[in-house]
Amino acid sequence: MTVALRVPPELSARVPVEQREPGRDRDAVRLLVSRGTEVAHHAFTDLPRLLRAGDLLVVNTSATLPAAVDGWTGHARVVVHFSTRGDDGRWAVELREPDGRGTTRARAGRAGTEVRLPGGGRLVLQEPLSARGERLWWARVAGPEVPGLLRAHGRPIRYAYTERDQPLSAYQTVFALPAADGAGSAEMPSAARPFTARMVTELVSRGVRFAPVTLHTGVASAEAHEPPCPERFAVPEASARAINAVAAGDGRVIAVGTTSVRAVESAVGADGAVRARAGWTDLVVTPERGVRVVDGLLTGCMSRRPRIC
Repeated sequence: MTVALRVPPELSARVPVEQREPGRDRDAVRLLVSRGTEVAHHAFTDLPRLLRAGDLLVVNTSATLPAAVDGWTGHARVVVHFSTRGDDGRWAVELREPDGRGTTRARAGRAGTEVRLPGGGRLVLQEPLSARGERLWWARVAGPEVPGLLRAHGRPIRYAYTERDQPLSAYQTVFALPAADGAGSAEMPSAARPFTARMVTELVSRGVRFAPVTLHTGVASAEAHEPPCPERFAVPEASARAINAVAAGDGRVIAVGTTSVRAVESAVGADGAVRARAGWTDLVVTPERGVRVVDGLLTGCMSRRPRIC
């Protein structure tokens, strides 16, 4: 599901809507609905009336991490983006150059580079994450455990188009569940941000169901148009059963965000049924590959206007 969209600068969400328009809630954004070639403009608060009883929303429960931490190589300050924790305890990280607006430029790494971290920690770059380049590296971290380091010294990764740093709460969705092992998403699963507890209650009262899945998003680079690197995901048994039941009936399976699409489609067997599964996925959904279970997508598109298609 690769969609190339160029968002005009004036439509980029530079601050959350609830800050831009005091007194409004997260759901005070516009909604663009696409059915084939037909497009209709709505408010996000119209979503309960656009869905119908029996529809199923697949939502990502991954919590956003305060994944950006200041560090030092020699006397030079760098910003470390903690992307993904590997099964062997290492972390995939990216080194960034601070520029006063967050970070907008990756810093080339090399094996053996050591970065001093707050609290007496340090990390050492070991090898590139993939043959695609040297932006993301596997690194060993010594000293404080990384989840504790992030809680004490981290902040959310800030995008260049935003006006200022935001508290971590601004990046959490209503569906976010902290993981017991401290895992989470380096970058916010943003499609679900406009949902509020009030809207979830209304949707449930109208017969719309929810199926939670998890996909921990790593650092991706819009600059380099990179596909996502392998990411950890999990589809629970109860969610797999709910998705299969809706897919076999008259309801629609609608994924909230491409992360949910990737999790569900990574758990589809050869017979077309979704099964409980957990592990790593590098799935990229393209027009050629298509989807086997998901009927619709609600995506944030990194602007003030989410859309459902």
